[in-house]
Amino acid sequence: MSTVKHAARVAKGSTAFRRIARVGFVVLGLIHVIIGAIAITIAAGASGDADQDGAMEQIRNNPVGGLLLVLVATGLIALAVWQIASAFLAADPAETKKWGQRVKLFGIALAYLVVAGMALIYALGGDADSETASKTLSSVVLSAPGGVALLVVIGLSVVGVGIGFVVGGFTRGFEKLLDLPTGVARGGIVTLGVIGYFGKGIAVGVTGVLFVVAAVTQDPEKGAGLDAALHSLLELPLGGLVLGAVGAGFAIYGVFCIARARFARM
Repeated sequence: MSTVKHAARVAKGSTAFRRIARVGFVVLGLIHVIIGAIAITIAAGASGDADQDGAMEQIRNNPVGGLLLVLVATGLIALAVWQIASAFLAADPAETKKWGQRVKLFGIALAYLVVAGMALIYALGGDADSETASKTLSSVVLSAPGGVALLVVIGLSVVGVGIGFVVGGFTRGFEKLLDLPTGVARGGIVTLGVIGYFGKGIAVGVTGVLFVVAAVTQDPEKGAGLDAALHSLLELPLGGLVLGAVGAGFAIYGVFCIARARFARM
């Protein structure tokens, strides 16, 4: 473990590596802005995939899309390694809290690596359908012994992540992750964070609810991921307005991530 911790310290102490990791926040923000924009267009009556593969397709359609996707993957991989290094260096007087923090950071790193992998697939001309992947996950879990209960746990865990984002926006807990400037700029970044965390939290929470619905109905088609979650908002009263607001919040979270690239404590 000491060797791993030493490697983690070396990585976190590298100025060049920190800069690449900061690029990861920029590309993460870009992906959220694109997904949010797609959600807004869907709310206005258009069609589209408001998820990671929809964002990758939009980037690939750019004249230099392949290069941009490689940059997206590079930034996200660096950001994932940064999270893993932070996990190994996590310290807390309470062992339970320390391991809880490590699990959280490993989970975040895994999510970044999955999106980075999608970016590379699209850069090489392939396709990756996150909706199909979510349905397949639901199907595999449901077919396992105790699968219904397990999928409920997965769904509730995702709901919990969404609630965590909403609470983080309400309490402004994200401020401790940043070296914020003073004056008007500080207020602007905090406002972006509050709105963005709410929008992101709602989208993630609804995704988790769909996994629970898939478990209760034993229908893996219901656990279809982020795009299905956002589309489901259209079924609510004033659904177009609700989806538009959530999409705007998702995009604002992306702008916050881009600002975080500059002010993150790293």
